[in-house]
Amino acid sequence: MVNGLKGQIVGGKTPTWRQNDDVNGAVEDEFDWAEMDADLYYWTKPLRPVQWYPGHIAKTEKELKDQLKLMDVVIEVRDARIPLSTTHPQMDLWLGNRKRILVLNREDMVSTEDRNAWAMYFSNQGTKVIFSNGQLGMGTMKLSRLAKSLAAGVNVRRKAKGLLPRPVRAGIVGYPNVGKSSLINRLLKRRMCPAAPRPGVTRELKWVRFGKDLELLDSPGILPMRISDQAAAIKLAICDDIGERSYDVADVAAILVQMLAKLPTVGMKVLQNRYKVDVDGQSGKIFIDKLALRLFNGDSHQAAFRVLSDFRKGKFGWVALERPPR
Repeated sequence: MVNGLKGQIVGGKTPTWRQNDDVNGAVEDEFDWAEMDADLYYWTKPLRPVQWYPGHIAKTEKELKDQLKLMDVVIEVRDARIPLSTTHPQMDLWLGNRKRILVLNREDMVSTEDRNAWAMYFSNQGTKVIFSNGQLGMGTMKLSRLAKSLAAGVNVRRKAKGLLPRPVRAGIVGYPNVGKSSLINRLLKRRMCPAAPRPGVTRELKWVRFGKDLELLDSPGILPMRISDQAAAIKLAICDDIGERSYDVADVAAILVQMLAKLPTVGMKVLQNRYKVDVDGQSGKIFIDKLALRLFNGDSHQAAFRVLSDFRKGKFGWVALERPPR
């Protein structure tokens, strides 16, 4: 668990609260995401490191690395709200020169501006990216076609050797709870892999067949043994991409409140209107304490969980928590 924050989470390079009435793009274009990251780094410094590495991850990580040797193409799934924070630092090393598709899932939970910014960023890097909504199946057929086309050379080489064609093998990897199993279930149009909106549901590797031409490997979410970037760890916690036992819900919700108050598409007024809590000039922790007194008989844990749950359900609109570096 992390230590409870003492007093207010305030400070940073910019004021904690920013009033924002313009949500039509003008203010958003001027928003400095680097300043947000600098403030987030400052806010996370009082916290004990957020770490989560359950035993099944260590076991299946070794198995996954062995299976990746059999892959024709690897599909890496990330959370569209935090694409860089859901990047495994060792993934490039594991994949080597294998063909790779990046899927940014939960595209329904980010704005068009967020989506366009990330599309341009990855395009400039030469990365093939697909936006998807694993719950509704958006992007799944495009993903299937792209995976088959990237690995088409496999059967060309097999034919040249006098071998029969075989299905394309695609491994699906990514952080916990980014929607890997839901994506597979939508591709197959039936529930073949266990899926639930919490990290750690998939605990073993599982091969599934998609038609005659494609085999998919569903894998448990993988995390680095130690998360060195604690700003990224907080974003993982906010988006429910890391186990709840690894962090203090009240502390994470307090930081989320301060992030939302700064974001041009949300702002302090949206928080005030939604919760009927006066937050002018106050910190995220004080906001959570006020909300606890108003709605939850002083239970800060319940108040914090409400704010996190509302964000995860899109109650503040389509909100990404990071943008590409400039």
